[in-house]
Amino acid sequence: MFFIPKRRGQPAWLVAFLGNPGAKYDKTRHNAGYMAAAFLESEQGIKIRSLKFKSLTELCTLGGAKALAIKPQTFMNLSGQAVREAAAFYRIPADHIIVVCDDTALPLGKLRIRRQGSAGGHNGLKSIISCLGTDAFLRVKIGVGAPSHPEHDLVDWVIGRMSDKEYEQLLASSKEALRAVEAIIEHGVEAAMNKFN
Repeated sequence: MFFIPKRRGQPAWLVAFLGNPGAKYDKTRHNAGYMAAAFLESEQGIKIRSLKFKSLTELCTLGGAKALAIKPQTFMNLSGQAVREAAAFYRIPADHIIVVCDDTALPLGKLRIRRQGSAGGHNGLKSIISCLGTDAFLRVKIGVGAPSHPEHDLVDWVIGRMSDKEYEQLLASSKEALRAVEAIIEHGVEAAMNKFN
């Protein structure tokens, strides 16, 4: 069953691109979601810059449907506040929310689409689950790999700098994540999972 917006021109989908604001976090693994948002801006000639819902926001068309793209400005561990405010304002149900984020459990460059599930240790997802009161929202996870040494601090890993080669790989998979978002909206989650997982 398709969600029909209450008002004409209202977005049917909410796409949250997760990351940390500020220049010091540019080109870090945790900002994979922001990287996907940058491709959206470049391809559609838009700027995600209107400050609402503790986020930078912009209305756009994705997969043939109207969507609100947001980049939460709360820092990763409070991302749920931004997602909750935007979803509540437009009355967008959880199954029409897509979160694009990094995932240390996936190898660098690998994508995975999930309908729902636990946070898997990701503080942004943990915050969204807590704020929405449900884990039944869609995720497009971008693999960033994990440190090879078990004593390497995971926080240092996700906000640490990458090599140029790693960064190029992450950029490529972030662009692919945007394709996955479009496929979910246009063709449904099952078809998108079959193509990208």
